[in-house]
Amino acid sequence: MRGQYESGPSVSDVEQFGYKEQLHRALTTRDLVVYGLMFIPPIAPYALFGIVWQSAKGMVPLAYFVGLVGMLFTAMSYATLSRALPLAGSVYTYAHRGLHETAGFFAGWLILLDYILAPALLYVISALALKVILPGIPQWVCVVVFVGFNTVVNFLGIEFAARFNWYTLLLELACLALFVVCGVIALYFGHMGAGALTLKPVYDPAAFSLGTIIGATSVAVMSFLGFDGISTLSEESKSGSGSVGRATLITLILVGVLFIGQTWIATDLAQGSTFGSPDTAFYEIVQRVGGNWLRLVTIGAVVLSAGVANASVSQAAVARVLFAMARDGKLPGVLARIHPRFKTPYISNMVVAVISVIVGLIFEEHLGSLSRIVNFGALTAFLLLHLSVVNYFFIRQRSRAWVRHLVCPVCGLIVISWVLYEMDLSAKILGIGWIAVGLLYYVVLATVTRKKPSLLPVK
Repeated sequence: MRGQYESGPSVSDVEQFGYKEQLHRALTTRDLVVYGLMFIPPIAPYALFGIVWQSAKGMVPLAYFVGLVGMLFTAMSYATLSRALPLAGSVYTYAHRGLHETAGFFAGWLILLDYILAPALLYVISALALKVILPGIPQWVCVVVFVGFNTVVNFLGIEFAARFNWYTLLLELACLALFVVCGVIALYFGHMGAGALTLKPVYDPAAFSLGTIIGATSVAVMSFLGFDGISTLSEESKSGSGSVGRATLITLILVGVLFIGQTWIATDLAQGSTFGSPDTAFYEIVQRVGGNWLRLVTIGAVVLSAGVANASVSQAAVARVLFAMARDGKLPGVLARIHPRFKTPYISNMVVAVISVIVGLIFEEHLGSLSRIVNFGALTAFLLLHLSVVNYFFIRQRSRAWVRHLVCPVCGLIVISWVLYEMDLSAKILGIGWIAVGLLYYVVLATVTRKKPSLLPVK
């Protein structure tokens, strides 16, 4: 039953928040879950397995489990706020309404570091995968082709993208099932790696330390990032104000189980192995398990998942954050323009495409560094998200739902803060630099242009 502090307005009534209904409401709860599984694809660990394996000293499933726990607290905060504030803009909107307009700006600024760079990261992952089988094609060509295709998909509207995502998801799940079956056969009948599923990937006393696992989690958590993108589609959902929250939690739990299961199998298969490169470690495991044909199928699935499906929905999400910030006067107003026929924020979509090409070319040989920078933006924005829940419900509305509105967000704060503390120093430096640029931009916005927010007073 919906709590009295989370009832919120009807999803179709965004007018009482001071906005006009501009986006097309076409998505069911199932569509939102499918979108979530595109944001965080079931095979996401394939691309980062080698980097996490190296950082976690072989305890990859444990790193993913810790990441899942931290993200569950965050998902609960998203679910709580999405019900009360069914608006596009994700954490930007929640911090704006839940804390203060300044906090909202910086939450949006930080999540943009994740959302703007995430498509570029996915294009780099896809280009690296293709390079394994098509070394003659320059990576920049792959990046440009992927960006162009996804820009067209997002331009044509949310319903077209939703249908495309459903078929892509089925192909990904089929590829994952193929790896699991072949991996188990290789372990138990081919005596590969550990020769069976063992507890060593979950806990290795010779290598375990909290610092090691939390440090590895700061990379592994990249595979989970994107569930928050479901909330950017709040104004395109037709299934009620609770649908975004339900879809967020369902998606996260599903992928958490899949991530832990597949990395457990892969880690036991990798025991005693050395890899040519952390970036291609999973593909090397797959080739040993099933030969070149399985390797090619896996690479094809990663290219389709990361470079097309995942990047497409990431591009859609950041376009809607830009749209939400622009209509509130925090970014140039041109980014809030909606295409009259397709009902999509087409200018924001094109801006994201250009940025993705530039960033993808700059970081095409630095996958690990780019993934850590993306994580910094998302995790710091999540800190403001948890504070928004506490302030909006527990302090401002004097809620007595202690678990939902105080205990869970505080636990989320603690876990996210710990992961940030253990994060790579270079990512922290670049992230703080991004915050400094945002601070400078906000000062100019407030003192030179003297722009005022167009929102109604927070209730």
